[in-house]
Amino acid sequence: MEINSLKKNVLEKKYGRRSFLIGASQLVLVGFLIRHMRQIQLNENEKYKLLAEENRIDIEILPPLRGIIFDSKGIILAKNKENYRIKILRDKNIDLPELLDNFSQLMKISKESKNEIIQKLENKRFNTSVVIAENLSWNDFLKVLVNLPSLPGIIPEIDFKRYYTHKEILAHTLGYVGAISPKDIKELSKNDPIMQIENFMIGKVGIEKGLDKYLRGQVGLGKYEVNASGKIIRKLGEESSSPGKDLHLTLDSNLQKFSMLRIKEYSASVVVIDLKHGGIICMASNPSFDPNKFVEGISQKDWNILLQSKNQPLANKAISGNYPPGSTFKMIVAIAALEENLISEDELFDCKGYYELEERKFHCWKYSGHGSTNLLKGIEESCDVYFYHLAERIGIEKIANLAKKFGIGVSPILPLSGVSKGLIPTKSWKKNYKKETWFTGDTLNSGIGQGFVLSTPIQIAIMTGRIATGFEINPYLVKAIDGRPIKTSRQKPLDISASTLSIIRRAMFGVVNNKKGTAYDSRVINDNKLFAGKTGTSQIRQISEDERNKGIIKNEDLPRYQRDHALFTGYAPFAKPRYSISIVVEHGGGGGKIAAPIARDILLYALSGSIPSIQEYPVEKRNDINLILNNIKKEMIST
Repeated sequence: MEINSLKKNVLEKKYGRRSFLIGASQLVLVGFLIRHMRQIQLNENEKYKLLAEENRIDIEILPPLRGIIFDSKGIILAKNKENYRIKILRDKNIDLPELLDNFSQLMKISKESKNEIIQKLENKRFNTSVVIAENLSWNDFLKVLVNLPSLPGIIPEIDFKRYYTHKEILAHTLGYVGAISPKDIKELSKNDPIMQIENFMIGKVGIEKGLDKYLRGQVGLGKYEVNASGKIIRKLGEESSSPGKDLHLTLDSNLQKFSMLRIKEYSASVVVIDLKHGGIICMASNPSFDPNKFVEGISQKDWNILLQSKNQPLANKAISGNYPPGSTFKMIVAIAALEENLISEDELFDCKGYYELEERKFHCWKYSGHGSTNLLKGIEESCDVYFYHLAERIGIEKIANLAKKFGIGVSPILPLSGVSKGLIPTKSWKKNYKKETWFTGDTLNSGIGQGFVLSTPIQIAIMTGRIATGFEINPYLVKAIDGRPIKTSRQKPLDISASTLSIIRRAMFGVVNNKKGTAYDSRVINDNKLFAGKTGTSQIRQISEDERNKGIIKNEDLPRYQRDHALFTGYAPFAKPRYSISIVVEHGGGGGKIAAPIARDILLYALSGSIPSIQEYPVEKRNDINLILNNIKKEMIST
């Protein structure tokens, strides 16, 4: 009994001690929890209050800087210029009409503009903003900064806007950027984050559009914690945007400027190709426009002027202008005849001023005729009758095949919109598109680059480059992307005999350097810069037999838009071809009189890298040429 009683006492003491320890532990734990809750309630109240009020994460899309465009020598053509602008914030605590009234005391805002701003903001969620003024001068921007304390909700901001340093000089090739339109939205991916950036600028035409994917860059993301009213509580992080890639083009901006000034008084286009590598060093089209107006928002008045002009200033004539190539096409016909062994260099045809076919007369440009004419004379003096004979002998199919081998009727691959294919007609083409039968007369007209034949200035420059080198010249515009040179395809030899090309080159040399050549007045006297070429005159009106009998009306006596187009194509230097050129002067008249002198001056500039020396020209031409060059020099300095 005593033993049992002793055991019972021991056990009671043991369990009592354990209960005490457990109870004490529980009290300590409860105390800790109470203390922790107090700390949460008192010390971290603000932190959890923020999270409790329906806070959320907001994402801001950060626009990237657009890539810079340079010419071949590193001169900036398109850059990002600081833009001082003002935004207005939508906030529950801001009276928008009152704020706009106060702001308009600094900068005038019309009643209509105020209503538009308010309506635009009402469609936005709180704590977002819209632009109400941009392109401000520094003084106007500073005026706003000084008055900010009295303008709650006004946000001054500096962003960047596209700026084209050469304005009209390179507008057609560079193109311009503009805000995303409904049409662009259809072309872009719906998931593209740039669609969420208000007024984000993308390429619209030209290089800006063709290489937009490189120039645009990658958007960044800013993460913010905002409360239920849209107010930013704190910044959580940022992924910076990546700027677009810089582009280096093959263009020589100084040559481009000289060319634009040389054709300033004409509606014309010029293409110059560097035959060493195929890069396009000049692509000029006049009249032009200032692309900066499109970036800033062109006025309706200026837009209407551009649209209504007969000279089509918005069109890049160098790549989209379709013209009958006229006599510049005669080299193609001659090459086709020689390659098919259908003619020899010395075979003669008699030109008495016209060619008869089934009682129909096909006239030569020279009313009295050229007499006995061989191939060299036919090209040098541009005898139409000689090429009527050749065209009938060859046939349109072989002419068409040869033309495409030299780039006529083939669209060059360039990162530009509006590149035309031109037109090389065939019997099947006429049957399919005209629903008519092909006649021999169609072949004769094609033989002198008239009729249905159409080409672009760049195609003619390509043709001439291939004749000059014997290689398949394929022009390109981009020299490097992000500092990395673009790999170009190796120039392949043309499948044309060397003897054929030699004959054509000698004939083209005679066009410029023989006294009876149609471009003799445009020759140079520096033996190291002699050039070869071919004139062309594209007839755009029918000349009646009655007019021929009475005397054909001279171009200068006709209304401008009835005059012929003037063409010239050539290459220089003759001994070692480096550049090919093509020029079309719309309604300019004769190719030898108008186009050839312009081409000569541009080739000389390309060869020397500066305004040509007057010593390069024949003595009897120097006074007139000196006047032209001095005027251009003054304008180049002033711009």
